Amino acid sequence: MSTIRPFPAIRYATITGGRDISTRLAPPYDVLDQSGKDALLRSDPLNFVRIDLPHMPPNSAGPPAAYESSNNTLRKWLSDGTMVRDQQPALYIYHQTYRHGSTEYVRKMFFARLRLEPFGQGSIFPHERTFGGPKEDRLALTKATQANLSPIFGLYEDADNQVARRLEAALSPEPLAVGTMDEVENRLWAVTDQAAIAEVAQLLEPKPTYIADGHHRCGTAMLYRDGLIEREGPLPEEHPANFVLCVFCAMEDPGLLILPTHRVLSGVRITADTFEADEQLELSKLETSDPDEAVRALGQLGPLAVGWHEPAAGGYYAVRPKSPDILDVLEPEHSESWCRLGLAFLHAYLLERVVAPQFCGGQAPVIQYAKSGPGAVEAARETNGTAFLMQPTTMEELRGVCGVGDLMPHKSTYFYPKLASGLVINPLASAATESRGL
Repeated sequence: MSTIRPFPAIRYATITGGRDISTRLAPPYDVLDQSGKDALLRSDPLNFVRIDLPHMPPNSAGPPAAYESSNNTLRKWLSDGTMVRDQQPALYIYHQTYRHGSTEYVRKMFFARLRLEPFGQGSIFPHERTFGGPKEDRLALTKATQANLSPIFGLYEDADNQVARRLEAALSPEPLAVGTMDEVENRLWAVTDQAAIAEVAQLLEPKPTYIADGHHRCGTAMLYRDGLIEREGPLPEEHPANFVLCVFCAMEDPGLLILPTHRVLSGVRITADTFEADEQLELSKLETSDPDEAVRALGQLGPLAVGWHEPAAGGYYAVRPKSPDILDVLEPEHSESWCRLGLAFLHAYLLERVVAPQFCGGQAPVIQYAKSGPGAVEAARETNGTAFLMQPTTMEELRGVCGVGDLMPHKSTYFYPKLASGLVINPLASAATESRGL
């Protein structure tokens, strides 16, 4: 079962300083480089990135002084009133309003503590295949600050919209904080009503939580908890380290938008006759010169259709299997839902069984990922390579694969927009430690 708890957040003070914290919000730490960090701090020296990204790049542990600096900054901001620690545990409601194309969306979410469980052994499930990444940086930062600075992103099923409806009924007229970042408006409220919190916890209890983003942060939280147990012995059941900060969003939320992540094979030129010679494949030309239009056109050809563009040849094409069950025999360890994914067809058949043996000497091709169709095409042009344009994963596909305990292929989903960092911090110290200061 998914066990959630309210928590007393550490956050920017917004009573005397105004509710707008736009200059203090930051993108997730793992999408920033040094120039991006510097630009945020030039705009506002109190930007959250000063705490959240003490060492660059964050793919390995930095010197201990870097993490101690983050802790000292957090303590200083708490003592001088830049930040406050709420006295009453709350669920923190989080709305993002944004535009994509000509449509405006509102993604409705909330922050809570989620009880940690090993992936797949309880109610917490990874939704896609991930590759091991270094956690030393995040673990060192968590130890120094005794806090979750960034949340994981969790999805739950709620076709009747019960959770969001109950939380909205408890909202105050004015949010605690607002902030705009990258043309996305972020709004935050606190719900302290015990009846509402208890009802939401009860509604979520029987539901699994699928990790949409933050698999490594969840793993880091487990390492932190385990290290604490090793040093101090068994923790009380309600100790904050038994939980991780999570942003929850219903799978059915109208504002939950999934965009595709396209693939580029740099230096690998795949010609049309490669696909035409394969008896399992069907190649068709798409009547467009625009990559975004090409992606939309793929939807008319079924979920397994993959876009192909080789700049020297020009034009956009769709590649799809003649039989929709092409992977059933080739990938028997995977579910039927997985075998009906366009990304599964790309990776397990086109790349592994066509491209690798014919163009890469039997080795897996090196893949570059692109968030936009035009970006993928430009990357293929610059590297004398090939672009594969993907359809966006649907929530039905994600639910079908995860619901049977399978995993989506790597980088199957791009949940747009990214969550803003700096709205709330989850303290991990025990109540006794909190009473003495962070």
